[in-house]
Amino acid sequence: MSERTKSSIDIAAPPEAVLGVITDFEAYPQWTGEVKDARIDERDDAGRATRVWFRMDAGALRDEHTLAYEYPSGTEVHWTLVSSNMMRALDGSYVVEATDSGSHVTYQLAVDVKLPMVGLLKRKVEKLIIDRALSGLKKRVEAIAA
Repeated sequence: MSERTKSSIDIAAPPEAVLGVITDFEAYPQWTGEVKDARIDERDDAGRATRVWFRMDAGALRDEHTLAYEYPSGTEVHWTLVSSNMMRALDGSYVVEATDSGSHVTYQLAVDVKLPMVGLLKRKVEKLIIDRALSGLKKRVEAIAA
């Protein structure tokens, strides 16, 4: 899955705070509108979640899916789809970079649903997911950091 949609946002908090919210998967239902339930199924030796189950309801798209997580560096979180009822792929990443005023977060996402979807519409859905996620992330991190 080579084509990805990408967007970025600046957050007034240090990278550790941003990554703390990103990796607190069980709290996602508290701040993401679409995730209704989340459960960590596996952790690595460092205690980081490596397999997470989600139940989501995004209106037209209701699904239960499991994602596999990797942490290639101290500032990156990557995931790939393990299983889903509605999607063939849900692969993405967060990259968090320190700035003078906090953090710069870049989110990349590639979604492939099992239903036929025109490429342009698929990119719009990806962009909507990313924009909502980044907005929610910023609000959550800055509220905790305040």
